[in-house]
Amino acid sequence: MGSPASEAGRNDDEAQHQVTLTQGFWMGKHEVTWDEYETWSFKLDIQRRKLKSEEPTPWDTIADVIAPAPYDYSVLTESNQFPNSKHLLGTDSVGRDFLSRLIYGARVSLLVGLFGVLIAAGLGMLIGAIAGYVGGRVDAAIMGFVNLVLSLPYLLFVVFIASVLGRSLINVILIFGITDSPIFARVTRGEVLRIRQSGYVESATSAGARSGRILLDHILPNLIGPLITLATFEMSRMIFYEAGLGFLGLSVPPNEYPTWGNMLNAGRNYLTSYPWMAAFPGLAIMFTSLGMNLLGDWLRDVLDPRLRRARK
Repeated sequence: MGSPASEAGRNDDEAQHQVTLTQGFWMGKHEVTWDEYETWSFKLDIQRRKLKSEEPTPWDTIADVIAPAPYDYSVLTESNQFPNSKHLLGTDSVGRDFLSRLIYGARVSLLVGLFGVLIAAGLGMLIGAIAGYVGGRVDAAIMGFVNLVLSLPYLLFVVFIASVLGRSLINVILIFGITDSPIFARVTRGEVLRIRQSGYVESATSAGARSGRILLDHILPNLIGPLITLATFEMSRMIFYEAGLGFLGLSVPPNEYPTWGNMLNAGRNYLTSYPWMAAFPGLAIMFTSLGMNLLGDWLRDVLDPRLRRARK
């Protein structure tokens, strides 16, 4: 046992030595997942962080405060525990607190949803505003491309791009931000075409206002309400699809950060024996998506003056 002295990264306690086995033993009762392999073969995160004195990043801090334990802290003797007073949502197959991993996994989902929506909204608003205001052949060309992208099966399209670009948080954010921008472009174009026919825009045009001034002062401010409402729905969709990519192993690598998708994937191997490993990530995805959709409904009611008048 042990490793040769020439092996890179070898620790002092890994010297090669002979071991005599006097009785049989289990190598493992279940199939070893990549998550488990990375944890025990490469990580030893708690000890290494102490030795390196790593400083937490800002997005780690909130989760560090809320979570009852580090997401990678594991105790083999406490593996596969049912929810109890010490581990409120139980533990996984390598003894890590499940509630902590759900909390840390929320960071990835929310970051992908937030920054993905910001990229999609910014890019889509620019494209849609140009198409709707300029019109003519420019509008036809832009919307032809937008309709082509929207006609593609979205999940298959995203999976293909993710498999080509590789697994990383930045790639996932960019994928959702760029592929979701056509939806914002179509909504923006429709709103611009409607606002262009309004009296105050025609008055500004008659007064000699430049196109840039009309866009900035009269059109863009009226786009905020519909786009904020759309953003909440699209953020919910991105969280759902990011979980799908994580389940397929195409999101953030499980050895870097836990995500709800890769937790769901790991839990499917224990559906009959330890069902909470799949149930809790699934519930987290469901309630987060539901909450974002309810927020979108509320914002639509608040920001749309036509709905406010209808209630009165």
